[in-house]
Order: sequence, then C-alpha cells, then structure tokens
Amino acid sequence: MLPPKLHAFFCLCSYLTLVHPFDWQHLNPVAHIEPSARISKIQALIATAMSGQAKIPKGSGPYSVGCTDLMSKYTAKSTFLRLYYPSQPGDYSDTVWIPNKEYFYGLSKFLGTHWLMGKILNVLFGSMKTPASWNSPVRTGEKYPLIVLSHGLGAFRTIYSAIGNDLASHGFIVATVEHRDGSASATYYFKDQSAAEIGNKSWLYLRALRQGEEQAPLRNAQVQQRAKECSEALNVILSAFPVKNVLHSDFDMQQLKDSIDRNKIAVIGHSFGGATVIQALHDDQRFRCGIALDAWMLPMDEKVYSRFSQPLFFINSEGFQYPDNIIKMKKCFLPGKERKMITIRGSVHQNFADFTFATGKVTGHLFTLKGDIDSNVALNLTSKASLAFLQKHLGLQKDFDKWDYLIEGEDDHLIPGTSIDISNQHDTLQNSTGIDKHNVD
Repeated sequence: MLPPKLHAFFCLCSYLTLVHPFDWQHLNPVAHIEPSARISKIQALIATAMSGQAKIPKGSGPYSVGCTDLMSKYTAKSTFLRLYYPSQPGDYSDTVWIPNKEYFYGLSKFLGTHWLMGKILNVLFGSMKTPASWNSPVRTGEKYPLIVLSHGLGAFRTIYSAIGNDLASHGFIVATVEHRDGSASATYYFKDQSAAEIGNKSWLYLRALRQGEEQAPLRNAQVQQRAKECSEALNVILSAFPVKNVLHSDFDMQQLKDSIDRNKIAVIGHSFGGATVIQALHDDQRFRCGIALDAWMLPMDEKVYSRFSQPLFFINSEGFQYPDNIIKMKKCFLPGKERKMITIRGSVHQNFADFTFATGKVTGHLFTLKGDIDSNVALNLTSKASLAFLQKHLGLQKDFDKWDYLIEGEDDHLIPGTSIDISNQHDTLQNSTGIDKHNVD
C-alpha cells in the first residue's frame, strides 16, 4: 500500500540533481528545501519525471462527500479516525491528503530510507488534496450504513481516500481507523487537554521487528489489537452521548447521532487490514459482513478461520497473491458460510490505496504503484463489487445488485476466484514467488 524503496530512491535521486554538489555530512535540509523557488523547482522536476502527476478521483456516486477527523480521548489508546460521509453541497475546501509532515517521516522510516526522504516526500505531497469537502455538514434526511475501514502495515488513516470517497458518494459513512498497535508508519495523540489546546502532538512511529524477533507472534498480537480498535471505533461512533472530539474542529459530531443505520455495519480492510477484517468478524458480531482487499494472512491464528459466520468477500490483486496466502484464504471457505473471491487482472497491491493515483504513469508502472490495468478501472471494479456485496448482506434498498455479476468475477478484467495454482500444496508452501511478501504490505 505504500511506495516501495525504489520509488523513494527515485524521488531522492531526482532531488539530488537540484542540490548537487553538497557534502552529505554537513547537509542542512531546511536550507535547501525551505525557499519557495527551490520547492517549485523540485516539484516541477518530479512532476516531469512522473509524466504528469495524477489526482485522487472524486467519488462516482450521486452524493457529495464530506470529510473530518475524530479523536476520542487524550491518550495513546484513544480512537483516531477519518470520516467520509454524504454531505450537503456547498463551497467548502478540499481535504488535505496527508496533513502532517511527521507522516512523511514515518513513511521514510517504513521505507528504510534516509530521514531526508521524509522532507522530500513532504515537499512533493504535503499540499496534495483529496476531493472531499473538509468539515462540511452531513446530508440530512437519510440514515446511512456504516463501514469501518482498517489500513495496512506502514499506512495510516488518510491514504485510502479514493475508496472512502467513492463509498461515501454512494451513501455510506466510512470510518478509517488509524491503528495504535505500532503498524502505522506514524500516528499521534495528545497527553491532556492543555496539550491539545496548543497543538502539542505526541508522535508514535512504526514498531519495527527487533533483531531475532519472529514476525508471526508480533503480527498476531497486532491483528488482535487492531480488531479491538475497530470495535472501539464502532463504540465511539454509536455512542448514545454526543461524540466528543478532542481535535479542534468545526464539525459538529452530534450530526452523526441520527445519521447512521445501526443495523447495517460492515468492515473493510487492505492487506494487514484484510487480516483485521477476519479477526474483527470473529470478535464482534455487530459487523454483519466483511471485505478483505488483498488480505495478508500471515498475522492470523488459523483457528479463527472456522469460527466466524458472517459473509466474507476477498478482492485480490493479481500481482501480490502467492500460494501460501491463498491456501490460508481457502481455509475460510466452509460449508454453509458465504465466502466469495475474485482477482482483478493486471492489478498490483498498491491499486487499493491512494499512491496509485498520486504518481504519473511512468513512475507508477516502474515502481509497481500501478498495474497493467488502469488505476481508475481497478478502483471502479473494487467499489462496484463491494457495493453489490454490501447490498446483499446489509439488506440495502439500492440498485447495487446490478453489479452482482462482479461478485462472481464475470467481467473481462476479473478472474473468478484466483489464478494461483494451489493444487500441489507441498510445493506451493515452499514457493515464495521470489518476493518476501510477508514484509511487503
């Protein structure tokens, strides 16, 4: 879901052409980045190199989309999420995509690059917007189904805005949780009210594997915490009392009280978030169904696979999946339980997150941020198939059933089930496809 190291390296090399020559040991990044002329040149060079930087698309549905952030308490255990919702149309500013430079520093750490990369990424993307109206009022007169969305490893709440916008434009409230389990590249909280009043954020960064530490036990502990955070987000949003927001915001949280259909709740997640979907379905019956986008199955305790009954839909990319992962998904397919799987032809893992839209065609393909399929087509397929599945299992009175055929993979861009051959289980379990996908998320 994030740009791989090569993409970051490409950006860094492009930047270095502007500041060369310099001494690495004595480089003061601020001195090189702060002047507006220098920033403009950097952005122009990168834009040229990226062959036309794209924009995050608007939602394809009939509703205008609003966006706001919610933090429930003054502790590191607080619920922190970004909300996308049907909004009243009006003259409101678009939402800043990645609102704090520290998120870029966190991305730099996740990518394993020099800390300077965070400065560069902030210059490139810090002013980028997503097309949702910031703090606009909720559209009244209707109750909306609720989706809790879980991000992947090294991500955070804001970089699934394309799918959040699209689902909200079709009449959903989407709450994208920023996880506090150490899997976000960065997140923050306020220690107390005085800290919040002066904007003194306490930052938490990605929790890296320690030397000699096994990955599976850590990820399993994290996925259980993540599922609890999804449930707690649900508790906060559905609270009988007005939702308190410790962030300074013009958005009245009271609007949510009568805007949510409490009987129509689903959970969606990407990669590590896909595993979180399964854990959340197991742990919390309020989630009536789940959609796992290119799920990364390593974090799961396999006992969970047979111990949840809600419908589950796997939407996979063709480029990321591998035999061991598919085998684990198939263990969820049990008699009497609604399970579906499709694969988007020519797609890659990044097609489900915003970075596929934030880069131009050349760079996007070169560094696997884009697949062979057009990113907008991949988003459209993901959204429509999800809407059809949600209508079926949330009992919605919409026309999303016109896309039921996508759930079955009946489209030239789709593969029913998977293209991965798992007929010889012993051999496939030994085959990592040449990529350490347990560490790519």
